Amino acid sequence: MRLVSYEVAGSRPRPGYVRDGQVIDLDAALRSVGVGGLGEPPTMRGFLERHGNELAAITKRLAAVAVPAVAPLPDVRLLPPVDDPRKVLCVGLNYSDHVAETGRALPEHPDVFAKFASSLIGHEAPMAVAALTLNLDFEGELAVIIARELRAVGDDEALSGVAGITIMNDTTARDLQYRGTQWLLGKAVDGSTPLGPWLVTVDEIDDVQNLQLTTRVNGVEMQSASTRSMIFSVARIIAELSRTMTLLPGDVIATGTPQGIGAKRTPPVWLQPGDVVEVELEGVGILRNRVSL
Repeated sequence: MRLVSYEVAGSRPRPGYVRDGQVIDLDAALRSVGVGGLGEPPTMRGFLERHGNELAAITKRLAAVAVPAVAPLPDVRLLPPVDDPRKVLCVGLNYSDHVAETGRALPEHPDVFAKFASSLIGHEAPMAVAALTLNLDFEGELAVIIARELRAVGDDEALSGVAGITIMNDTTARDLQYRGTQWLLGKAVDGSTPLGPWLVTVDEIDDVQNLQLTTRVNGVEMQSASTRSMIFSVARIIAELSRTMTLLPGDVIATGTPQGIGAKRTPPVWLQPGDVVEVELEGVGILRNRVSL
């Protein structure tokens, strides 16, 4: 199932899902199958908090019920699938070819940094950050969203706590990133990080470690790799993170980018106003955003 957070004509954000090109309201659908609503306001994080432990059964019931659509998909504004996560965690240096292009040594443990919910935007939303940086870079990534509370889990249990996967464009203001020793300023600019277009539930993904990931700028391919090339698997990343912090429903974890970033090209390729960045992930689709001032 493709789960979304959406707005229609300026309405408050609501959780939903996509079926046959139509957006179905998730709260209404849950009520129709006798599960009960999500409270006020209904949110995707609230849905996962209530039903993350039974996600497969719930989505199966929803797939079988006929619920009137809110609107065709092109008529809604898509937000990040979870637009209010408690944590947005990202792993750097997780593809060996990307590590090589940076000139660093292979990491022994996942290299983790954080973003904030305020940095997230949805599919087709403008990346209004070009006025803040001369060195805006792109980084296409697979991201996972947590379904249930995870604490100190092993690799073998980690994926059972995942609601599904989505796409992140971990755009980075390189000039801000390298002003100091910490990466935060360059990674957490408001409205800088596209996430979406939806969350594809894990029952629709055969193998999260065998998906093709491609990034294009203005139609030109800049990055392309299989998730087989990750240094640390998705399960390993989740397990390692859960040893030091409790992962909660709706938390977002981005799993790294392959080689081809703009900063390591000769000459460097920096995103400019008007540029369109597309990140495509097999089994999910395309996340598309335009750079603006």
